[in-house]
Amino acid sequence: MAALSKRYSVQPFKVGPDFIDPTHHTKICGRPSRNLDSYIMGERGVLETFARASAGSEFCIIEGVMGLFDGVDDTEIASTAHVAKILNVPVVLVVNAHGVSRSAAALVKGFAEFDSIDIRGIILNNAGSGRHAELIKDSLHSAGIDIPVIGALPRSQEMSIPSRHLGLHMAGEDKMDTALLSEFIEKHVDLEAVRAIAANFRAPDVNLSEPDIKSSTRIGIAQDSAFCFYYQDSFDALKRLGAELVFFSPMGDRLPEVDGIYLGGGYPELYARELSASGTRNEIKKAAENGMPVYGECGALLYLNESLTTDRTYRMAGILGAGSRMTDRLAALGYTEAKVISDSPLAGKGRVIRGHEFHYSVTECDRDARFVYRLRRGKGIVSGMDGLIEHNTMASYMHTHPASVSFAEFLNNCSRYKSV
Repeated sequence: MAALSKRYSVQPFKVGPDFIDPTHHTKICGRPSRNLDSYIMGERGVLETFARASAGSEFCIIEGVMGLFDGVDDTEIASTAHVAKILNVPVVLVVNAHGVSRSAAALVKGFAEFDSIDIRGIILNNAGSGRHAELIKDSLHSAGIDIPVIGALPRSQEMSIPSRHLGLHMAGEDKMDTALLSEFIEKHVDLEAVRAIAANFRAPDVNLSEPDIKSSTRIGIAQDSAFCFYYQDSFDALKRLGAELVFFSPMGDRLPEVDGIYLGGGYPELYARELSASGTRNEIKKAAENGMPVYGECGALLYLNESLTTDRTYRMAGILGAGSRMTDRLAALGYTEAKVISDSPLAGKGRVIRGHEFHYSVTECDRDARFVYRLRRGKGIVSGMDGLIEHNTMASYMHTHPASVSFAEFLNNCSRYKSV
C-alpha cells in the first residue's frame, strides 16, 4: 500500500472483522480502510461496501485474513477466498518460504487446484537469499505451475510492529517508517507485475440502496485511545441515515449536546484510571437515567458497568448492574449470532444479528440483570446471553456491523428521545 500510494490513489480493504489493521491502512493510504466480512455482512454487504469505497480510487488492495481458504468452521464463508469469489478479484498468494524449497511448489499447486480462485501471482516471504528464491522458482516451473513469482521478501528484523493482548498496536501508537516499508517493497516486488494483475479488473455492478427516511439527530461517538474499535461503515451508515456525528473523549471532554451515544470497543482497561477520574462518566450516567439511548460494544460494556478491575478496582459509569475484571487469558474469540429476545435501543425483538467477540475480560452481573441477546453462536456475557440493558442503555461483548443490523432503529429511538 505504501509503495503503490506513491503513484496511485489506493483504497485499502481488510477481510474479516479486524479493527486494528485498517488503522494502518488508513494512515498509509490516506483513505479510510473498509472491512469485507461475508459472515457478518453477507455477500450483498461485501458488494455494497466495495462499490461505495472503491469509487474514485485508482487501485484497490484487499488484505486477506489467516490462510486463503480459512473460513467459519469448515466452510468458505468469511474466508479471503470467499471474498475474492464475491468480488471476482485476482489474488496474489503470499507464501512463507522459510525453510522450504521444492515443498513450496507442492503448497502452491495445492492452493491453485483446491478451488476456483484466480491466483495470478506469488510473493515469497522470508526468503533466505536470491539463490533460495531461484530454487523455489525452478521448482514451480518443474512442477508445471505457471503462476509467476512477482516478489521475494528477505527476512528483516526492521519489518515488525509491536503487539499486545488484542493484537497489533494501533497505527497512531507507533512511528512506523512508511518510507522504509515502501523502499523495501519497491526493491523486492515487481510493482509493474502487480499493476498488470489488477489492470483488467472491473468491479461488479451494484445498485446501492439509500434510506427513504432520514433522521435529524446528533449522535455522540466516544473516540479516543480507550474507545477506538469502529467500522468506518458504521459512521457512513449513520450519516446516510441523516445523523450528525459528534466525536468526544470520555477521558477528557464534557458530554456534548446529543440525542444518543454510541461507544465502541477498544482499550478501556489501559485507561481505567483516567476514565474513572473523568466527570464525563457521571454525565453519561445522568443522560442514560433520563432515557437517552446509549449503545455500546465490548470495551464499552466494561465502561458502562459499575466497576472495572485491572491493577485495582476502578469505578465506571455505573449504568449497568455488573462489574468486569480483566483476565490473563483469552475469554472469547470468534463469530457470533444472536437472537434479540427483548427490545433494545439498537433492534427490536425477534431480529437475528451477526457479529464477533474478542476479549480478555469477564463480566459478573447482578442477579436481576436483563439481557437482550440469546446467542446461537458465541459465548456472550454468561451462559450464552449477551447485551445487558438498563433504562435505554444496552451494551454487549458482541461487535456488529450495519450490514447485519441497520442503525435506523437506534436513530428512531434517538428521535423519540429528542422530541420528549
